[in-house]
Order: sequence, then C-alpha cells, then structure tokens
Amino acid sequence: MEQKKVAVIMGSDSDLPVVEKAIKQLRELGIPVETHVMSAHRTPEAASSFARSARSNGFGAIIAAAGKAAHLAGVLAAHTTLPVIGLPIKSSTLDGLDALLSTVQMPGGIPVATVAIDGAQNAALLAAQILAVQNADLALRLDQMREEMTKAVLEKDKKLQSSL
Repeated sequence: MEQKKVAVIMGSDSDLPVVEKAIKQLRELGIPVETHVMSAHRTPEAASSFARSARSNGFGAIIAAAGKAAHLAGVLAAHTTLPVIGLPIKSSTLDGLDALLSTVQMPGGIPVATVAIDGAQNAALLAAQILAVQNADLALRLDQMREEMTKAVLEKDKKLQSSL
C-alpha cells in the first residue's frame, strides 16, 4: 500500500517557523508532506478546491495552521471528509487564544481535531497515527519512536538520581 501524503496548509508564510516542526516530524517518519500557503479569507476558492481534491490527490490527512481568526481548518474541513487537524498559531494578539477557540469551536457535523497553540509536533504525530491505522510499517515506526522517548526519560531520571 502506498503511503498517503499529509498536507500542511498555513494561512500565512509567517506561520512557517512553527509549521516547520510538523514538516520535520512527518519527514522523520517517512511520510510525504506537501506544504502550501492558503487563506480562508483571502484565497477561499483555492482552499476549498484543494480540500475537495485532497483525497484524489493522495492525501490522508490535512494539518491547517492559522492564527488570529483561524478559520482555515474549518474551511478545509467543510470541503473534505479527510481528517483535518487544526494547529492554532500564537499571534501578537491574545497569545493565540483567539486562534485556539476559532479552531476548536466547530459546529456539529464538521469536525476538526485541534492540538495546542503552536503544537506542530503533535499535529504531525496525530496525522501519522491516523495514517498508521492502515499502515503497519508506519505504526511500527511510531512504536519505536515512543520506545526511544521512554528510554530518554528514564536516562534523564537516572542522571537526576545520581546527581542528588
């Protein structure tokens, strides 16, 4: 089975410093990623067209990163039944709380999974876990990553205990 791609769509190129963490994580897991700038407000036709054709273009999930009004994830979700993961971006106003609430408060029938403000790595990992439902190799890579995280924490505890 061919590995599905993940789309990482950001509302502005100013979101790239946060979004790069998701792109890096997806690539480390061997997941093809395609990244675009699209605005729910300034390019609504492009955003809806992308979402409508995402499944037929080989995508398995979409990460939508946006700050302030943060309607991008909802606009994309309204035009696809693929999983959409909202990534609220901290902006200069309200420390990202506005983006979080705009992303998480979706009406019934149009779900958007939402991660923490600037939570790009978790957005990537959630997308990977969704794809891993149908991909045993990816599931194994995620399991191995978790094992490595466990070992790292145990090693840090060991160092702490020996220094006390």
